[in-house]
Parts: sequence; structure tokens; C-alpha cells
Amino acid sequence: MIIEPGPLLAAIDSPADLKKLAPEQLVQLSTELRDFIIDSVSIYGGHFGASLGVVELTVALHYVFNTPYDQLIWDVGHQAYGHKILTGRREKFPTNRRYKGMSGFPKRSESEYDAFGVGHSSTSIGAALGMAVASDYKGEFDRQHIAVIGDGAMTAGMSFEALNQAGVLNNNMIVVLNDNCMSIDPNVGALKEYLTDITTSRTYNKVRDELWNVLGKLSKFGPNPQQIARKVEAAMKATLLKQSNLFEALKFRYFGPVDGHDVQHLVTILNDLKSIPGPKLLHCVTVKGKGYALAEKDQTLWHAPGLFDKITGEIYKKTPDKPQPPKYQDVFGHTLVELAEANDKIMGVTPAMPSGSSLNIMMAAMPDRAFDVGIAEQHAVTFSAGLATQGLVPFCNIYSSFMQRGYDQVVHDVALQNLHVVFCLDRAGFAGADGPTHHGCYDLAYMRCIPNIVVSAPMNEQELRNLMYTATLPENAGPHSIRYPRGEGVMPEWRTPLQRVAIGTGRVVREGEAGGVAILSIGHIGNYAVKATETLLAEGIDAGHYDMRFCKPLDEEMLRDVARRYRAIVTVEDGCLPGGFGSAVLEFLTDHGFHLPIIRLGIPDRVVEHGTQDELYKECGFDAAGIAQAVRELGAKVGNQVLQSLV
Repeated sequence: MIIEPGPLLAAIDSPADLKKLAPEQLVQLSTELRDFIIDSVSIYGGHFGASLGVVELTVALHYVFNTPYDQLIWDVGHQAYGHKILTGRREKFPTNRRYKGMSGFPKRSESEYDAFGVGHSSTSIGAALGMAVASDYKGEFDRQHIAVIGDGAMTAGMSFEALNQAGVLNNNMIVVLNDNCMSIDPNVGALKEYLTDITTSRTYNKVRDELWNVLGKLSKFGPNPQQIARKVEAAMKATLLKQSNLFEALKFRYFGPVDGHDVQHLVTILNDLKSIPGPKLLHCVTVKGKGYALAEKDQTLWHAPGLFDKITGEIYKKTPDKPQPPKYQDVFGHTLVELAEANDKIMGVTPAMPSGSSLNIMMAAMPDRAFDVGIAEQHAVTFSAGLATQGLVPFCNIYSSFMQRGYDQVVHDVALQNLHVVFCLDRAGFAGADGPTHHGCYDLAYMRCIPNIVVSAPMNEQELRNLMYTATLPENAGPHSIRYPRGEGVMPEWRTPLQRVAIGTGRVVREGEAGGVAILSIGHIGNYAVKATETLLAEGIDAGHYDMRFCKPLDEEMLRDVARRYRAIVTVEDGCLPGGFGSAVLEFLTDHGFHLPIIRLGIPDRVVEHGTQDELYKECGFDAAGIAQAVRELGAKVGNQVLQSLV
């Protein structure tokens, strides 16, 4: 279906076209851009509320600045749909987040207007500062560098590290703080309270508005009046807010708060800021989901709602004719509460993803035992380590790709001290339409090389429950990593009794014909191996299948039995091939004198773009058909070797 843009938007193929509009036309353009995003996302899907909240800001930024020469960096990128539409990608927008289509996030290889590739939070200020320093080094002193960051992303340590350096370097950069009190879930922490104090101080805002009017007039008459206004403004902030200004203390000129939905006022302010040297911060107050009432009301639900009827607001859900398996994240959430009810030492921790990880279930049931620490993965890990030193058993739930951001803390603060922290890594493997910034490719490899840690992956919901239970037992005190994918499992009746699993043991799914090929799988992808063995059996090929469950420690007894019973092995993992599960199997077999033909299936050593999980499994050759084909190839190879030896 073709989405027709409004008349002003239809004429804009680049920011150069945008600049042809009169300032008073920007209100209408903003309306058309917002309508285009609503129409497109309702039909094709994608992130929703974040882009609606920055429509006017996006228009103003491209209207005022000379992009792409002036470099505009979006933090995370959920909010960059308007930016993409205004920079020549309007007609491609229906392919957003689809296989072989446009990325859902800014991406340098996609457009010169995407100054920095993003997907994880809190990188924009550091990247903008690096660009600003490079511009000064090259003598490009007229070049502007603008980082647009949300108040949720501002809570991460990286943001403050960059602010700390930027304040003393005095380069030409602007940080636009998009303050809507939301990331995906409501923001938490002292910074949120601080920003709320600023935005709700009536006295400060009244005097600030008057000062802005004066400052706007004085800017026409040179720098001296501006210097006076700066001193008055700084004194007013400190006095009326009854505290020092955090950003001023970091040597940023602070402006705001301003209405982030008044596009004409934003244009005036941004034009003024262009002429002020040094680091500046513009505090914009916006509403996530602005312009779509339901999205304004329930901002978490409408962050990425899927397809919906834009008139009624009905979010389309498939109505199955039989019970469906739950999402793995929900099995985690409910099981954690079940475990915590029986064990008062269990705690829950997540960095800003309570609904995405389903820790919100425990937060509602046991608010004193579940913590959202903000977008701060490093802190989440070390906070969990601190809990563990006092005899508690924290479940630290972090998406696999975000766990990379807390890796040093896993090593230094947890593993070296052998603390009882259970890491539950959601979105492990291919994350689907979110693409390479969110794929959980590397956790099996980067976790298994750390001493003391147990690395596991369940094949189904029952196994997830049992692994979580096993990780809480006193005899298993120490670090644990349990990974599981985005989306549904395979067991509609998943509330099975909790059972202990012996650490480092796999299970036989199918014992195949001796002398044939064995499939060794780990995690949910083992269900595709089951389909492959069924296909092969119909062809007369009786392949074995073993669910290894643990990448570390490996089930050595099972591996010895497999190596003695079969002539060849296929390993399957939804993780990177270098250093992953297949590598672990190869290392064991080589170290113990077994020499069998092996094919390792998994995520190859390249960047895999976005698409559905099944599309990406197929592309990389480890869907059910790919697994079956690997078995056929090995079977033929082994059969030829046997014939040659007989000859």
C-alpha cells in the first residue's frame, strides 16, 4: 500500500528542499510528517512513539543546520524516522525494518545524513565530541555538531563521561536533551527527579521566558550584552532552582527548558545557539507519542505496538485457534516470582527494560526486591555483585547485545570473586527486525572464556525454568549465564514442576543410527534440529540429536559417547561461530584425540542485517532445511570414505 504524503512533505527530498519553506509553513509540515509516520507504522510496523515525540525538533534541526556538513547524531535511533523521511528516504520508508530493506536505526552506510550508526543508548555525545575535535583539527571551524539524546539515555555513565570531557575542550557542539520522562519504560533515578524539578518550577520558567526574550533581542547587538545576560541567567538558575545547575557545573551553557513541540520557537533558539561558541545544552520538553492520543496515554505500549488501526487504535493481534506457547521473557518473569516466593534471597535487576524483560512482573509483586537501575548495564552488573556479597541471589536480566556493555564488570566484579549472580540474557541470537545492533550473537563466546561461570541455554520453556531453579541452589553458588531468544517458545503447557539439572549435562533427544551423523545443538535452535531429523528420517536417514544445554562446562561423557557412536557431527547454535559452542566441541574432541568430520552451523563472522528470525536462520544456513542439508553432506562424505577404505 502506498502512503501518500501531504503536499509540503511530498516536495521534500532533502533538507535543501525543506529550507525553501517559510518559517510559518513548518507547522503544517510537522503535521504532515507526523501523519505520514502514523500512517506508515500502522500499516508496516516499527517504532512509533519516539519518532512522534521529536517531529518538530527534527524539522527545526534540518531547517536551521546545514546537514550533512553539520553533523546530526541521534542517540539510540528509535526517534529517527522523521529524520530519515526528510533526508531522501520517504519512498523507501515502507521497507523499514524489513528483510533487505531500510534499517530501523541510523546507519552510516545507508545515508550521508546518518552521521553515526546507533542502536544502543548514550553514544551520541561522545561521538559528537569526537567529530567536533576532528573538525577543529582539520580547520573546519564553521561546522556544527549536534547530539540529540533522551533523558533516559542521559542516565548512562557514557553520557556523563562525554559531558565531562566536552566541558573542558570547549569545542563547537550542541547537546539537545529530549526530555519526555520515558525511554521504553518510564525513567527512574535522581536525574529524572532533577529534570522534573527544572521543568515544573513555575517561578524559574516565568523568569526564564522573560530572559529569553531579552536575550533574543540582545543577540543582534554583539557579544557584550550576551555576556551580561549569561551571568544573569546563571545566577537565576542557581537561585530559583535552589541548587547548582548540573550541566553548568560541567561547563556547558544550559538553555531551557523549552517547548519541544513549538517548531517556530525551536528554529529561533537553534539559530541563536549557532552563534554561541563552545559546548551548549538545549533542554527540550516533549511528549512521547505526541499527536496520537493513545500513544501519549500509554507510552510503553505504543513504543513499538506492531500493526494497528490508526482510527480505532486497535492493535492487531492474531487470534489462534489453540493454546500458544508463551514468550520466553514471560516464562522468565513468572518463574522468577515463583522462585522468589520460595526463596527470600532472590532479587531482580534490570537496566531500564522491565517490560521488555518481564521483570515488571516481579516489580509489581515484590517492589522491594526488583530494581530498574536505568540505562546503566555496567552498574546493573556491579550492583548485582554487591547484592551477592551479602548472601543474596540476584537475577540480572540484560539483553544479550546490551550485556556486552557490562562485560568488564562480569569479569572483574562477578567472576573473579566467584559471586552468585545469575545473568539471564534475553534476545540471545538473532533479534529480528532490530538488526545487527540488537542481535545477541556473541554471548556464548564471550561468556565461556571467563573462569568460574556456568554458561547454558534452554531448548524450551521447561528447560528455562529448570536452569533458573538450578542456578539458585546453594551447591551451585557462583556466576551463571542463561541465554534465551526473543519471541515464543514451543510449550503451551509450560508450567512444569521445577527440577534440578546436573550442571554440565546434556540430554538425548534422539539416538540415531550408529555410524551415522549426530546433531549437537544448544538452546532454542534445537527445535529446528528436531524438524530436520524428522525430515531426514522420512528420507531414510536416522540422525542422532543431542541437546547439550551447557556450553560450559560441556557434557564430556556425552561427547565421548557421541564421538564413539557416530562417524560425523553437526553442531548448531544461534550464536557466532568463532569461539562459540561449536568451537568448544571442536576443542574438546581435538584435546581428547577424537578426529571426526564436523560441520559447525551458526552465525558467520560477518554483520548479518535485519529480517525475521526465520529469514536470517535461512540466510545463514541453520534453519531446519539447512541443518538437514548439512547432515546429508556429512553423511555422503562419510559414506564415500567408507567405500574408499573398502576398495
